[in-house]
Amino acid sequence: MALHHHSDHKARFQQQIDNSQEYVFPFIEATHSITSASKVLEVGTGEGGVLVPFIEKGAYSVGVDLAPERIDLANEFLAKEVATGKALFLCQNIYDSAFISLYSQYFDVIILKDVIEHVYEQDKFIAHLKTLLRPGGQIFFGFPPWQMPFGGHQQVCRTKWVSKLPYYHLFPIPIFKAILRWGGEDDNMIKEMLEVKATGISIERFERIIKQTGLKVLKKQHYLINPIYKYKFGLEPRKQLGIIVALPYLRNFLTTCVYYTVG
Repeated sequence: MALHHHSDHKARFQQQIDNSQEYVFPFIEATHSITSASKVLEVGTGEGGVLVPFIEKGAYSVGVDLAPERIDLANEFLAKEVATGKALFLCQNIYDSAFISLYSQYFDVIILKDVIEHVYEQDKFIAHLKTLLRPGGQIFFGFPPWQMPFGGHQQVCRTKWVSKLPYYHLFPIPIFKAILRWGGEDDNMIKEMLEVKATGISIERFERIIKQTGLKVLKKQHYLINPIYKYKFGLEPRKQLGIIVALPYLRNFLTTCVYYTVG
C-alpha cells in the first residue's frame, strides 16, 4: 500500500522540510558552514523542501528535477523565495550543456537525498557532480543501501502485502517480477521496480566510486532506522551499531540509510 505522503504533495513537502532541518542541514553544516554567500544545488529536488533550511540561512539555492510536475509544485510552494531571487527550480538535466556552462565550478554544496540509488552509470554521474563544485566544495549523499529490507522501494507498491514484504527485491528478476504480478501490480509499477533494481547501490560500491573519483569522505553516519521514518512511520531514528558499520557487505542488509559528505 503506497504511503500517504506519496499522493499528498503538501505532506511530502513538509516532511522534506522537517527532515532537512533536523538531520540533513546539521549534518552538512558540521563540515561546511552555510552562509548568505553559499551556493547550493539539490539534484532530484522534488518539491524543494530539503532546500528550505538553506534558503533560510540566506544561501542561493538551485533545485533541479527531471519531473516537470514536481518542479511546478516547488515553484508553487516556494513562490515567494523564487520571486525574490533566493531560489531557482529547473526541470533540467545536469548533463545539459546550458546547465554546465552556467554552473561549472559554481556550487559550494551539492545535495542528493534519496537520488543516487536511482541513477544509471553512478561513477560517471558522481564524476560530473565534481565538475559543478567550487574548490573546497562538498557533496552530500543520503541513500538506502540496496540490500536493506526495502531497498527495492517496494513500499510504494499499491498492494498492502507486497509493499510490506522485505528483501524480495533481492531475488532474481523472474521471481521478483512474479511476486509483483501476483500482488496485482501493473506494468508501470513493475517497470519502476525493475529500474530501481538495476540502479540500487551498496555502501561498498559507493565508497569505491568516491575513492576512484578522487573525492574523500569527510563525514558519514549509518542508520539502523532512517531519520525520514520519523515522519513517515513515527519511528525514532537510531544510529547503526559500530560493530555492524565495521562489517562490510553484511551492514548493507541491516542499515536502512547512510549519510555521507564528500569533497
